[in-house]
Amino acid sequence: MNTNLKDVARDIRCDVIEMIARLGVGHIGGCLSVVELLTVLYFEAMNVDPRNPNLEGRDRFICSKGHAGPTVYAALAKKGFFERERLWTLNQGGTKLPSHCNMRLTPGIDMTTGSLGQGFSCAVGAALGAKIAKDGARVYALVGDGECQEGQIWEAAMFAAAKKLDNFIGFVDANRFQIDGTVEEVNNVEPLAEKWAAFGWRVIDVAQGNDVEAVSAAVREAKANLGCGQPTMVILRTVKGCGMKWAEDLGAANHNTAVPREEAEAALRALREEA
Repeated sequence: MNTNLKDVARDIRCDVIEMIARLGVGHIGGCLSVVELLTVLYFEAMNVDPRNPNLEGRDRFICSKGHAGPTVYAALAKKGFFERERLWTLNQGGTKLPSHCNMRLTPGIDMTTGSLGQGFSCAVGAALGAKIAKDGARVYALVGDGECQEGQIWEAAMFAAAKKLDNFIGFVDANRFQIDGTVEEVNNVEPLAEKWAAFGWRVIDVAQGNDVEAVSAAVREAKANLGCGQPTMVILRTVKGCGMKWAEDLGAANHNTAVPREEAEAALRALREEA
């Protein structure tokens, strides 16, 4: 594993906190829970080129839980798709970085997302297209555990297995919370591993979804499944708001919330002290 991944993850986490704190409000919890995944994908796993965002045969990442867009932006800036200073324009007038990902505005974004469930279907279509084109591309897609309550997710899951899309790797950010409470209370989706397996997917269940080494190992295992005739789903057991104690303690209330400047500063100091 690239020994710098932990440092990259810390930098991305800091930028996410700073972005949302400057704006004053945002999806801080669900953005911070996926930092390690985005770090591994963009800095170890994916075939992408910031100098050529439309490279033929490139890997695709589609963030179906579109409210995690700020983390995608922080990773793209760190990778060199655009200058870091653009991050501070998040969701402001005239920005190229809206709250949810928009492929027409932001270099490196391959699909506009936000309406939960739809991005996952688009990702399955992209994987089928890559199979038809035989261009060697892998498609990676992220959904939330609450998003798995959408029927569209399971229609796409059936289709991906039926078409043997072994170039498709999905991720569930299983942070256990959604806007109205815990996923278990609202509409329980567990047992997730058994459900995805029943739909014909290979399943990797990662107990420490915010451990960059564990995520890296899971992605390598998933990539090794190319040629197996099945898509792979990686379930990441994460902490909503991970790395910002104030956000972690809010629980479901950190879905979309005002972020006090003093709390952001405290989190940034703690993260930098870990360096």
